[in-house]
Amino acid sequence: MPVSRHHHVVALLNDPQSPFELACAAEVFGVHAELPPHYSFEVCARRPGPLPTTAGYPLLVESGLDALRRADTVVVPGWQPPGGPVPDDVLDALRAAHRRGARTVSICTGAFVLAQAGLLGGRRATTHWRRTGQLAAAFPEVSVAEDVLYVDHGDVATSAGSGAGIDLCLHLVRSDLGSSYAAQVARSMVLPPHRDGSQLQYAPPPTPAGPGTDASLAPVLEWALTRLAADLSVGRLAAYAGLSPRTFARRFVRQVGVSPGQWLLQQRIDAARSLLERTDLPVETVAARVGLSSAVNLRRRFRTAVGTTPGAYRRLFGEAATAKGPVDA
Repeated sequence: MPVSRHHHVVALLNDPQSPFELACAAEVFGVHAELPPHYSFEVCARRPGPLPTTAGYPLLVESGLDALRRADTVVVPGWQPPGGPVPDDVLDALRAAHRRGARTVSICTGAFVLAQAGLLGGRRATTHWRRTGQLAAAFPEVSVAEDVLYVDHGDVATSAGSGAGIDLCLHLVRSDLGSSYAAQVARSMVLPPHRDGSQLQYAPPPTPAGPGTDASLAPVLEWALTRLAADLSVGRLAAYAGLSPRTFARRFVRQVGVSPGQWLLQQRIDAARSLLERTDLPVETVAARVGLSSAVNLRRRFRTAVGTTPGAYRRLFGEAATAKGPVDA
């Protein structure tokens, strides 16, 4: 969704707050001197005042829960203790913000708060790999994804551990303002511009690797990303991985969280977005370069995935448009 200069992000803090998880959101949505400002950022807590942190020093929080009433995006950057009780007035404020249309986002153990507020029921969500089992046991109505970086439903999004919180926040900026602006934010933070949410968390395997243990599919994913214009059938991907198509498809879903076809389509849409932003290539050429065969097919797939047409996306996020400054809603 395109955002205005005044898209307001509010982080809901708790005692003791992890400074790093808060910084994940503050750095991405905060002011970058070399970039036009599109977001404003604020922190709040149930009780304003000095707030203890896990680093041993307090944070001075000036705003209370009323700040959630003016939020366009609410971020819960972790919660200690994970799965601990959340006061009713905090849950009520979160529900009210979500009903009003605020995007609600959790980093790491903040997912437990969103679950307690009832915002994850019947949905796929994630948290730190150490806590996925606890989240699934406490909230059986939530479909817990154990090995992804983040899950975004548009109105609600959850991320894995702290580093994945940065990935999610950059993904949200990318959805709001296009991949070019998000890449500039990432470059300012000296970070890679984009890691897809379906990538695996950096969790150790439950048992030592040995016979029968799935080998990483990272090499075949990297190989496919350099050949998006080619015919990348499951059979061809499986052959590169040295597996039967059935074994490959099963292993792919287990490791990546989606089917090979779903993953490949998302990579092609992402590549199309980048070309639409950075070049003036005709839509037919963009479609061929990313492996979507025709302008008609690209338009259909693009509208389903992004919610707009390639032409409208280029007018909004192309380099000629973003050079003019902030985009108004």
